[in-house]
Amino acid sequence: MNIGGAIQMCRTRRQLSQADLAKLAGCSVSYLSMLENSKRDPTLSTVQKIAAGLRVPLEILFFLGADRGELSGIDKDLAGRLAMTALDLLNEPQGSPA
Repeated sequence: MNIGGAIQMCRTRRQLSQADLAKLAGCSVSYLSMLENSKRDPTLSTVQKIAAGLRVPLEILFFLGADRGELSGIDKDLAGRLAMTALDLLNEPQGSPA
């Protein structure tokens, strides 16, 4: 599982700085940086806060962070299409933050 890579990918697609996302998620910039660089393992509650800050369903964040072996029950083509669809949705304009 590379949840840090998924967080970074979603954050950059949302055009958020680490400082912006850290503020939305209620964590420090340094902690967020460590997560994105796989130097820390976040708790589930932290990932939930980050997903909320990104305005991304938690399940999508976990799907995008899954390693190939973790998706062995899903057809590879389908997994690729799902990932591309999820990333395309991240490019859509967002309303004002809640």
